Amino acid sequence: MLNVGLIGCGRISKNHFEAIAGLPDARCLACCDIIPERAREAAEKYQISRWTAKYEDMLRDPEIDLISICTPSGLHPQHGIQAAQHGKHVISEKPMACRINEADQMIQVCEEAGVRLFVVLQNRLNPSIQLVRRAFEEGRFGRVYMITSNVFWTRPQDYYDMAPWRGTWELDGGAFMNQAAHYVDMVQWFGGPIAEVKSITGTLARNIEAEDTGSAIIRFQNGAIGSINVTMLTYPQNIEGSITILGEKGSVRVGGASLNRIEQWNFADQKDYDEDIDKASTNPSSVYGFGHSGYYRNVIDTLDSRVRPSTGGLEGRKSLYLLEQIYRGQELQRYPANVLRFAK
Repeated sequence: MLNVGLIGCGRISKNHFEAIAGLPDARCLACCDIIPERAREAAEKYQISRWTAKYEDMLRDPEIDLISICTPSGLHPQHGIQAAQHGKHVISEKPMACRINEADQMIQVCEEAGVRLFVVLQNRLNPSIQLVRRAFEEGRFGRVYMITSNVFWTRPQDYYDMAPWRGTWELDGGAFMNQAAHYVDMVQWFGGPIAEVKSITGTLARNIEAEDTGSAIIRFQNGAIGSINVTMLTYPQNIEGSITILGEKGSVRVGGASLNRIEQWNFADQKDYDEDIDKASTNPSSVYGFGHSGYYRNVIDTLDSRVRPSTGGLEGRKSLYLLEQIYRGQELQRYPANVLRFAK
């Protein structure tokens, strides 16, 4: 039985609580939030035996094996490092940090403490994406020429006003760093190492520090060209979250609310699983999809040495590196100095 302690009982924690509750060999033993009422309400709703507003209290609990971090992004490294120093394995929500040097510190401390670090990039486990990945690894695309992702969502001003950290450089970042993080990860997962990034971003309508809209163009080391277009200003609701991969011998597009529906599937060759593309499409109720359950399953099996981690710390770092390059590829004077702490 894997005993989990969760810190940060806000918006995304629901997916973690439900995923843990659905597994026979895991349980959420404790939850923590700086707002005591929120921790207490989560404990009551999900039948968690212990709750606290003091993170140190949860870290000192000898029964807890792993800490799930669902706090604002800029706090992930701090909370992850503290967990590792107490001998706990770490699950960090995306992105693993807002600055890559802080992610590197968390990776190093986890390695030194002998604990595992996992970064939640659950869309990689979507049945639709898994099918595309299978085709990709079998070489069915041939040479990949272009990868494009569009994230056309809406986040009204009251969304940002709900919490003072949202849309700030220190704790959140903007549309790329927060809402589009999974799509940035997907582009780099299929594109590979980055050679060059150029970007334009703007804060066009929301009263926040970071961007609400932007476009990035990427040249990968293999010569392929990528683009990511993001806005939180789509009227009146989310209309697209997609990735398109165009190759020498294949073209695929995956869309839907959270990369859950295969919309185009064309290859020069044929495989038996081509008939399964409709079965691979799902219908999640939110942009978070169904992937958290599969992610926790992978974590448990990794800790039991049965499988390799879906996304460990070094794998999670790759998408954060691209995120920082997107911000660096914009005019530097737009961003405060603390945003531009890039690893060499």
